[in-house]
Amino acid sequence: MRHDRRPTSARSLATTIHALLGLDDIAVKSFDGGRAGPTDAAATIVIRSRDALARVVQRPSELGVVRAFVAGDLDVEGDLFSVLELGFSQDVRLTASVLTHLLRAADLQSLKPITPPAEEIALRGHLHSRRRDAAAISHHYDVSNDFYELLLGPSMTYSCALFHEPTDSLEKAQARKYELICAKLGLCPGMRLLDVGCGWGGMVLHAARNHGVTAVGVTISRRQFEYASRRVAEAGLADRIEIRLEDYREIRRGPFDAISSIGMFEHVGRSQLATYFHHLFELLTPNGRLLNHGIARPGEHEQPTPVGRCRASARRVATALGASWGSRIESPLMKRYVFPDGELHEVGVVISVMQEAGFEAQHMESLRWHYSLTLRQWLSNLEDNWDEAVRLVGPGRAQVWRLYLAASALSFEHNSCSVFQVLATRSDATTPVPLRPDWTESR
Repeated sequence: MRHDRRPTSARSLATTIHALLGLDDIAVKSFDGGRAGPTDAAATIVIRSRDALARVVQRPSELGVVRAFVAGDLDVEGDLFSVLELGFSQDVRLTASVLTHLLRAADLQSLKPITPPAEEIALRGHLHSRRRDAAAISHHYDVSNDFYELLLGPSMTYSCALFHEPTDSLEKAQARKYELICAKLGLCPGMRLLDVGCGWGGMVLHAARNHGVTAVGVTISRRQFEYASRRVAEAGLADRIEIRLEDYREIRRGPFDAISSIGMFEHVGRSQLATYFHHLFELLTPNGRLLNHGIARPGEHEQPTPVGRCRASARRVATALGASWGSRIESPLMKRYVFPDGELHEVGVVISVMQEAGFEAQHMESLRWHYSLTLRQWLSNLEDNWDEAVRLVGPGRAQVWRLYLAASALSFEHNSCSVFQVLATRSDATTPVPLRPDWTESR
């Protein structure tokens, strides 16, 4: 394709970009009225200003695309999934030639640096120190409990649900997940449960109500601590449930008959894995059980992968929005906007470290497809309540969540990551788990 060096019209801007990115079934609209692509396209990439192209040219990677998207300079109208799916089937690279054409098409006279969106974060301090971990958690969770209610629904459960059918309600699927965990842990009246990273209190509430346990839930998010404490009081369970604002490394006052860790393991860095499992081992009674539920990366890489590799693959998100630059193990979307310092671990490595700490792995189960369904329901909640979400957290953060949830759902569907439940006992346990366990629940 030949590109004219002369200044381009609004229509040729959209046409040039559409051709450069090979977006056959996706339309493009430019900031000054141009449009290219099918009239019945499922989605349209909207370039709202020259700043969108300037950000991409200055940072020809996912970071430039994400900054433009979060700042509102770039958007997608219609089905975001149809745009992101391109990242799994096309390979568009921002070569020097492509960048040159973008500069000419947008008639950019200057590449003056543009300030990143306010939602971007860069943490300071020693990686996975308690202070830095608290800051990372606060960035993601201490936003607005009202926003999380809108997103997660009444269960306020921010982890993979368990579906019998794709049409199951989120509430039913989340209750089923909690019941499965309770069954694996063998919970019964009189037992003492520890929930590490208790979120807004869903697991401890379910276990106390339905299985008669006493429970301790710990979190380092102040907003979660306040919300979970209020839920416990309103449920009349303050005599059986204690919520603590406490790092997992600070937990004392054991032992516990059962320990659950649901959806917080992504925040435990590779350098802390041994510390994490050794400490949980010390907190568990000799015949107790541990259930670790966490997202995991594929096994083909030797090094730990930051959370972004799974929930929003850098290459795939950027390719989908027209900015592929090859495989990377870090995702600026996740590192700078969603889960700073988050790391994923291959499930085999997790089990090995777990067993080195004194545990014996008894059962492992993948819930990969269940997480895709969960994420799609969260995204539907967000889009159905978009104006309220923007009011609660602002347009930039709402856009972060929109991109993050959609890209994450596709990452699970394309098996670029998974989520596993690993049930373990102490290796010195004298009471076995059921010989042929049937954890089928009746809900």
